[in-house]
Amino acid sequence: MKTPLHTLLAVGLMALGLSAAAQTPVPVSNSFSQSPDGEFSVFNSITKYLVRGDAASLSSWFANTLDVTVISSTRNCSRRQAQEILRTFFESYTPRSFTVTHKASEANKKYLIGLLSAGGEVFQVTIYATSIGGETYKIQELSITRQAY
Repeated sequence: MKTPLHTLLAVGLMALGLSAAAQTPVPVSNSFSQSPDGEFSVFNSITKYLVRGDAASLSSWFANTLDVTVISSTRNCSRRQAQEILRTFFESYTPRSFTVTHKASEANKKYLIGLLSAGGEVFQVTIYATSIGGETYKIQELSITRQAY
C-alpha cells in the first residue's frame, strides 16, 4: 500500500517535534520571492489562485491525474474533476488568506504546507508538485484538511 507523501511529510515533522501550526508563518505575498535562485517561485501563482478561490486557473497547474483530498474525501481524479472539486469547495468556503508554514524541495520535487483561512475556518493545505523535463512543475497531490486546534 502506497502512503501519501503529505502523510509522510506530516509524520516527519511530528517526529522532529514540529507541527504545521507551530511553524513560523510566512505571508503569501512574500512566500517565495525571497529566494535568490527562485527555487520556490513555482508556488507564487499556485498560492495566488488558492487565495482567490480560482479553481479554473489553479487547475492549469494540475497534472493530468492527481490525488485530491478535500476535508475527508480523497480520490485520484482527472484535472477536470479536481477543478470541479475545488470549485465546489471554494463556493462553500470562501478563501480569505493563506499562510505558508513549511516548504521543502528535492530533485524535481517541491512541497508546500500552509494554512488557508476560508469560510470562517482554518484548513491545512499540502501541495506536492513534480517537474517533468526540468522546468514545468505540475501538482501531483493537493490536500485540504480542517486544522485541528
